[in-house]
Amino acid sequence: MSDLTPVFPANPAASYQAHREEIDAALKTALGGTNYILGEQVNAFEREYAEWMGGGYAVGLANGTDAVELCLRACGVQPGDLVGIPTHTAVATATAVVRAGARPVFLDINPETYLLDLASLEKVLVSERKLAAVVPVHLYGQAVDMTTLMAWAEIHGFQVVEDCSQAHGALWDGCKVGTFGHAAAYSCYPTKNLGAIGDAGVAFTLSLEVAEHILSLRQYGWRERYISSEVGMNSRLDELQAAILRVKLRHLDADNARRRAIASQYDSAFSTLEIMRPSVHEGHVFHQYTIGTGRRNDLKAYLAERQVVAGILYPQPIHRQPAYLEYVDESTVDLSASEEACRTLLCLPMHPHLSDEEVARVIDGVVSFFA
Repeated sequence: MSDLTPVFPANPAASYQAHREEIDAALKTALGGTNYILGEQVNAFEREYAEWMGGGYAVGLANGTDAVELCLRACGVQPGDLVGIPTHTAVATATAVVRAGARPVFLDINPETYLLDLASLEKVLVSERKLAAVVPVHLYGQAVDMTTLMAWAEIHGFQVVEDCSQAHGALWDGCKVGTFGHAAAYSCYPTKNLGAIGDAGVAFTLSLEVAEHILSLRQYGWRERYISSEVGMNSRLDELQAAILRVKLRHLDADNARRRAIASQYDSAFSTLEIMRPSVHEGHVFHQYTIGTGRRNDLKAYLAERQVVAGILYPQPIHRQPAYLEYVDESTVDLSASEEACRTLLCLPMHPHLSDEEVARVIDGVVSFFA
């Protein structure tokens, strides 16, 4: 079957080709400008993103990792503070916590959704240890229960920084993720639902005070040019990436709708198979379509023989990774659901530019494997 064209789990190049004329025109406009650092393209993208979110403040940043870190710092997280995060997520979340000077407290996931397990968090909250912040990760495109989480934040006095890097446009109770917490971080890595052609990120908040703090931190801690009021960093969104993101943002809702349509086809085809599929709600935007099986590695190899490329995004939970072993003692909860997910989850091809024929090939490969 080597003569078949591979079906990739993500395809940023296809996204560029789909919007090539608009992107090329936007880049030409940006290159013809006179301010290549925090110029009109960045300003316009920040305005348009905030409008798309329904109001608030957006700050363009260099990447999603910086976005999490700066959101935590702008929300008052101090060196040595404890920050709760799921251990089943991209390591960037933990990286940002540590770079902010805080210590991650690893929490488990709900095995039915693969999202932050609130029961795991509750065990920490009722202990004697005080969390300064919690980072709910809206993993794979689905929202954490933000109603419960924000109620607990009010009771226990912790800040909430939503990690929306895989969930641009996802909804909880009819509202977009990113609008619930004290701040929200987004990655615009090329494979994300809203992807640049290179690294990029966004911070979002409904608080003007938090937004102004992030604006200062992204450029050396300046509130007055050339005068640092605190130690910041250089995390400025590039003008060219901002121009690209402005184009992509106009198509994001349609792209998310296509992702949902593909997921619906997968759901129907796999309904009788002996695989684990996450419990989903209507606000899911399917950054990934995940399935769980004890035969994960065999299925991945079987699909590869048919030129269908499936992914294992998180082969090891963060608390098992060498760089983060020193923080394991902060966690006093069971993390077994996360470890099981790392052994069994497989991500099938999912992006808005999959053709109907490619979707059919994915379905045929999975169904025939279990036949």
